[in-house]
Amino acid sequence: MIHDSANANHTLGADIRALRRARGLTLVELADRLGRSVGWLSQVERDLSEPSITDLRHLARALDVSVSSLFRSAAPAHEQGLIVRSDARRPIGSREAGLVEELLSPDLTDDFEVVHSTFEARSQITEPVVRPTQEVGYIVSGRLDMWIAGKTYSLAAGDSFRVRGEPFRWMNPYAEQCVAIWVIAPPVY
Repeated sequence: MIHDSANANHTLGADIRALRRARGLTLVELADRLGRSVGWLSQVERDLSEPSITDLRHLARALDVSVSSLFRSAAPAHEQGLIVRSDARRPIGSREAGLVEELLSPDLTDDFEVVHSTFEARSQITEPVVRPTQEVGYIVSGRLDMWIAGKTYSLAAGDSFRVRGEPFRWMNPYAEQCVAIWVIAPPVY
């Protein structure tokens, strides 16, 4: 457990609290979903109690995230909460085939999150996504088609886009993968 005040906001408990709040859930509501007491959940969020692997699975399911997104790499103490090394990014987000998402932000305690997304060649989602967020994306390499509120836009490296709570979906019908950086507020992963 981390009790160092400099790192107190950069812990598993802080991430769970941020995810719960991003989902609009109260302590009572999440505790009910988990079949656990509010006191237990409060202690987990304050890093006074460590959840078991089974608890983490239940938390991930209740918060609609992957279990792996709740694990963090062991960064040197002086880098925790500040630096994310390329080989230590946490996998997050959608479990859609053809999409790999990694958290670029050190944790989920800010008002936004930054995500590295890799869209495999000839992949897409078919159902629109609607989130209570504001999102800005920047295409680093490759091409991507974005369907936003009924209109399709073809994007290439250097292009950017914004989504403000509208339904959207992505499609990469091209022969090469696409890499994009997304900023999402509030954090959803």
